[in-house]
Amino acid sequence: MGRKKLEIKRIESKASRQVTFTKRRNGLIKKAKELSILCEVDLGLIILSARGKLFNFTNSNNRRYSKAVKDMQSNSQKITKYTYKDDSGLKIL
Repeated sequence: MGRKKLEIKRIESKASRQVTFTKRRNGLIKKAKELSILCEVDLGLIILSARGKLFNFTNSNNRRYSKAVKDMQSNSQKITKYTYKDDSGLKIL
């Protein structure tokens, strides 16, 4: 039997929301690490919490990661942004 589909909506309880954020953040970082290993890619992930705390993950040299971000900003390179359109999957903006 498969998992029940979870309705995506804001969690009203502040404590539950924080617990969910922590668990999902850790899961996202784990998936990022797996992707970087499986596909041999340099990967950087930045998460900013509702409290304003910054969390980041990079599998490569931090200087290289910082340089890549600065280079993108200075060169005004187009960054592909993704969003979810309903439940149909990712859509490129």
